[in-house]
Amino acid sequence: MSNAQFGLSVATPIIVGFALLLYRMGVLQRTGAASAVLASIAIAAVLFFNQ
Repeated sequence: MSNAQFGLSVATPIIVGFALLLYRMGVLQRTGAASAVLASIAIAAVLFFNQ
């Protein structure tokens, strides 16, 4: 596993966690949190497998 792949596997759960935390605090709506989570996972997957 390269450094970039390791960084992606660490950063993506942090982004997802922040989105869920912001949703629970009432800052994000459900659709905003869902789109942030799905977009971050999709981007991480594309970048992970293209490394």
